Amino acid sequence: MTEPTEPTEPVADGVRQIADSRVLAALTHPVRRRLLDLLAVDGPATVGLLAERTGQAVGSISHHLKVLAGADLVEEAPELARDRRERWWRPTAGTPRWRRADFAADPVAEAVADAAGSLQLERQAALVRGWSAARHDYPEPWREGCAVATETWLRLTPEEARELAGELVAVLARWADRPVPEDGRARESVFAFAHSVPARP
Repeated sequence: MTEPTEPTEPVADGVRQIADSRVLAALTHPVRRRLLDLLAVDGPATVGLLAERTGQAVGSISHHLKVLAGADLVEEAPELARDRRERWWRPTAGTPRWRRADFAADPVAEAVADAAGSLQLERQAALVRGWSAARHDYPEPWREGCAVATETWLRLTPEEARELAGELVAVLARWADRPVPEDGRARESVFAFAHSVPARP
């Protein structure tokens, strides 16, 4: 999810643009963000499966799913249920994105957008730090050259900065949207993100 409008924003090119602070508020919780990640990467799941994967209580997972469903970020998948009591959940269509500028007119909404941005950055940093702790659990081919950390300083106009941002998003989108080849090769989930921000050394 990149930094990226009502619980029924249109979906275009696999992206759902959010401009409703209520939807963004639903995202601004680490457990709910992780639930969305798990459903996106591992596919539909029941409350029990999600509780097992997160180490959270079933009641807590159920509550967070209701919040996400109220924001139209997840939905039930009744065709997967084996009986009337079993409930499966999946993410709704489109990768959520938002832009802080869309919330600038309302101080409360802007605060929600700032909190969502902070949570997103913390989550991204935690996933990168987690690689350092877990890398020795991966087979040798994954340990070198598959993770990248790179940075540079640029001098850009606002228009050039927007062009760079668009190119970074497009590269990740190209890989995210590709059909996974059915070639029998084992694949791991890989987390990729990019930032470019005005800053001073």
